[in-house]
Amino acid sequence: MNILWDFDGTLFDTYKAFTNVLHEVLKGSVPPDEIFLELKKSFTHATAFFQLSEDQIAEFKLKERAISPEKKRPFPFVEDVLKQSNLNVIMTHKPREEVQTILDYFGWNHYFQEIVAGDDGFPRKPDPTAYRYLHDKYKLDLAVGDRVLDIVPAKEIGLHTCLFQNEAEGADFYLDTYEDFYKTIKI
Repeated sequence: MNILWDFDGTLFDTYKAFTNVLHEVLKGSVPPDEIFLELKKSFTHATAFFQLSEDQIAEFKLKERAISPEKKRPFPFVEDVLKQSNLNVIMTHKPREEVQTILDYFGWNHYFQEIVAGDDGFPRKPDPTAYRYLHDKYKLDLAVGDRVLDIVPAKEIGLHTCLFQNEAEGADFYLDTYEDFYKTIKI
């Protein structure tokens, strides 16, 4: 199986770290569970929802980049899926340097044929341009993401889709743990 992966919240459990940083930036004025829910929609959404100033956004980005990859661990069993798939690619809005830092830390670079990162010049999801580029090059079978935003472009170009730890309508498959990947995903 040739798989397109989202990064944050799909391969790596980064939202806990993001939530903690935004909680700090907001001086503890918003409960972490509320921050988490808004961040899962998108960072842009969360900044508007919490009415962050430009200074607060800059503070968040600075603090988030300083977090050790140790605090942004891969989800359990996802490495087993990476090992068994024929090919893996990443499409993320995250800057390439940040993706590489985390992949380097965990020694995971060899699992990915290509990474399309946020600073590569492609339009942001849900625009399908980056997905189409990767599909044309690698003949992908499945796109895995944690948000509807991750599966909309995959659906548009005809890929099977899987939502991870998200029950929103629209995906072909749903997973709460990667331990169930090959029991659940039948393509």
